[in-house]
Amino acid sequence: MLQEIAQLHTINSSAPGVSKENVPQKKMQRFHFDLWLCLTVQNWILDFGRPIVMIILPLEWFPLNKPSAGDYFHMAYNVITPFLMLKLIERSPRVLSRTAVYLCIITFVMGASIHLVGDSINHRLILSGYQLHLSVRENPIIKDLKPASLIDSFELLYYYDEHLGHLMWYIPFFIILFIYFTGCFSSGEEQKKVPLAGWLLLGPSALYYWYLVTEGQITELFLLTFVAMVAMVIFQHHKGLGPDSNGLFLFYSFGVTVFLVALWVAYLWNDPVLRNKYPGLIYVPEPWSYYTLHIKKSH
Repeated sequence: MLQEIAQLHTINSSAPGVSKENVPQKKMQRFHFDLWLCLTVQNWILDFGRPIVMIILPLEWFPLNKPSAGDYFHMAYNVITPFLMLKLIERSPRVLSRTAVYLCIITFVMGASIHLVGDSINHRLILSGYQLHLSVRENPIIKDLKPASLIDSFELLYYYDEHLGHLMWYIPFFIILFIYFTGCFSSGEEQKKVPLAGWLLLGPSALYYWYLVTEGQITELFLLTFVAMVAMVIFQHHKGLGPDSNGLFLFYSFGVTVFLVALWVAYLWNDPVLRNKYPGLIYVPEPWSYYTLHIKKSH
């Protein structure tokens, strides 16, 4: 009898423990202002800012045969960004696949590192007169190289920089953001509001994603991710759930980015040179190609 009473006491005392384990999944999810701010600031400085700092700083400080300031920015980006994304995944109220996250982070670092090498050489070519709005073989400093097989080497470098590096960098990047987004749904109305801090970050965040999409030439990948997010919102809505403050911030950022990309394409729709550089069904010129074609020539 005493043993049965002890077992009942054990069961009753363990019940609160079980409910406490479920509390983190049901409690209000705070807006991750610190992580979103760090991601936005370091994206602007270390990614968008690296080609600018390479152009601004005197060439004497960073000889062409040594890493430039932009290269060091890129190295820092390759370390800080995956760390911040892992911290973002850690704060998800939903348990996510560690295997998928680890594979994405590993691929992300490898792709960004490939891009680091290709982009470093590419920007040195710009300092030597390389024009981004022209193809590799059409560039004046490339087409007269001897032997002609050297041109193939530069085309391989371009492939690693603009194609393979970008795909291995951005595909896992957007997969991780989407995986995180799938855990940002709640039934509580008080959680479905973006705080003032989020609205202040929305513009800079969306503007950076615009740069990422246009300069990275990943319009199809970005649109596919956004469509998947829309489908997830509709699916969760039928279950009575909606995005929380973090999910709304990410969703609104992508939505504004779509609008900015559309404006950019409309602005350059009739540009014959860029049309020739970017043929195909989806026409989205790179900002740095626009810079070398229309801005650099005027200075």
